[in-house]
Amino acid sequence: MARSLSDPVCVIGGGSSGIAAAKILHQRGVPFDCFEKGSGVGGLWRYNNDSESSSAYRTLHINTSRDTMAYSDFPMPQEYPDFPHHSLILKYFESYVDRFGFRNKLTFHTAVQHVRPLAGGGYEVTVRDREGETSVKTYSAVIVANGHHSEPRWPKFPGEFTGEVLHSHYYREPSRMAGKRVLVVGLGNSSCDIVCETARVASKTFLSTRRGAHIIPKYMFGLAMDRILPSWCWRYLPFPVLQFLFATGLFLSRGRVEDYGIPAPTHRVLQEHPTISADLLNILGHGDAQVKPTIQELRGNKVLFTDGTEEEIDIIVYATGYHITFPFLDKDVLDPVDNRVSLYRNVIHPGYPGLYFIGLVQPWGAIMPLAEAQSEWAADLIQGACGLPSAQQMQREWQRDCDKMARRYTQSSRHTIQVDFFPYIDQIKRERRRKPAAAHASASKPALAQAR
Repeated sequence: MARSLSDPVCVIGGGSSGIAAAKILHQRGVPFDCFEKGSGVGGLWRYNNDSESSSAYRTLHINTSRDTMAYSDFPMPQEYPDFPHHSLILKYFESYVDRFGFRNKLTFHTAVQHVRPLAGGGYEVTVRDREGETSVKTYSAVIVANGHHSEPRWPKFPGEFTGEVLHSHYYREPSRMAGKRVLVVGLGNSSCDIVCETARVASKTFLSTRRGAHIIPKYMFGLAMDRILPSWCWRYLPFPVLQFLFATGLFLSRGRVEDYGIPAPTHRVLQEHPTISADLLNILGHGDAQVKPTIQELRGNKVLFTDGTEEEIDIIVYATGYHITFPFLDKDVLDPVDNRVSLYRNVIHPGYPGLYFIGLVQPWGAIMPLAEAQSEWAADLIQGACGLPSAQQMQREWQRDCDKMARRYTQSSRHTIQVDFFPYIDQIKRERRRKPAAAHASASKPALAQAR
C-alpha cells in the first residue's frame, strides 16, 4: 500500500539548502523532520562545524554579492558589505530560521544513516542521535540536502612526498605555513584564497595548475561583478554575444592573465565555473607567489613539474575539489560516477518518486535562490500541485541537459552539475506549471539503471 501524502517528509541537512526546503514545507503546512548531524544550521557556512562537513576557512567571504545570494523573501541586511564574511552569512541563516519560525522542526546532532525505498511507496529512514542511539521512521518523501563539498578529491601523482600534505577542505588559517615553502595545487576559488593568504607568511608560495583560467575580480567598473549585466542579458542574449560582453569587460578591467604568469586559458570566458579573486593577480604581480605547471613527480621533499623545474616544498595543499556522495543511499539507488548524477533537472530521481535533491547544482551565481526554487517545486510535487513526465522522458531530458552542458563548459568533473543561474530558474518555473496528470509512474515500478 502506498504511503499517505499526510505522512511526514524527511529533510536531510540543515545547511543553506536544507533550511530553504524546511521553511517552504513549514509555510505550506507539510509535516516534516529535518535532521542535521551538526549542532546548528549553516552547513558549509558554520566555521569549524562539528558535523565535519564544512570547508570554511577563517577569512572566507562570499564570492557572489549579498543581494544575489539572498533568499527571495528574506533580503540580507543592507548594512552587510557587498561580500560578507562567513560569520555574517551564518547569522543571516540563523535569522532566517527564526524569522519563519521552524527551528523546533530541526533536529540537531542527528545523522541520517540509511534511506531505504519501500516497495509500496515511501522511504524508511534510519537516524543516529548524539548518544549513538538509532531509530527508524517512515516518510512519504525524502529531500536530500547534504551538500557536495564534504568528501575531498585527492589527486595521484607518481612518487612520494615526505613533507606535510592537506586538502583545502581542512585548511583554516595560514599560521602553519609561516616560513615554509608551500605548494597549492589547483586554480579554483579556494586555491586562489589560500595562495593569497599563504603568500603573506610563507617563505615561498607556488601555485600549480594544469590549465589556465579566466580570473574574475569581485568588482568591475565600481560594481560587484555579478551586477554588471542585468538579468535579461543572461536570459535572452545569444551566448556568443554574452561571452563577448563579459570578456571585453574582463580585459578592460584586468588585462590578460598571461601577463601575471597564469597560462592562457584554452577555453573562452563563461565556459568554466568562475574563478573569482580580488587579490590573486596582485599577489602574482608583486612576485609573492609563482605559478607552476602540473606536477610530474613527487621526489621526497621536492616536486618536479612538467616544465622540468624542481622545487623544494614543505607543505602541499591540494585544492582539487570534491566527490559527490550520498553515504546514506545504497549504490543501486544512486551511485555518482565521475561526479555525474542522473537527476531530472538536478532534482528528481526518475526511478524513485518522492526522492528529491536540493542544492545539487554548481551555478554561475549563488546556490541559495536556486535551492529555494527547487524546494518550491519539490513541495508542489509532494502536495500534488504539479506533475512530471514519464521516467523514460526524464532520463532522456537528463541526457539532453548533460549534452548541452558538455557543449557549454569545459570537460571536467567540476562541471557535472553546472547550471546557468537565470535560465535554470526559468526552467524550474516551467516545470512547476506542468499539470499533475503528467505525473510519472508509481513507486512500485523498478528504478531505472544509473547512467554511466
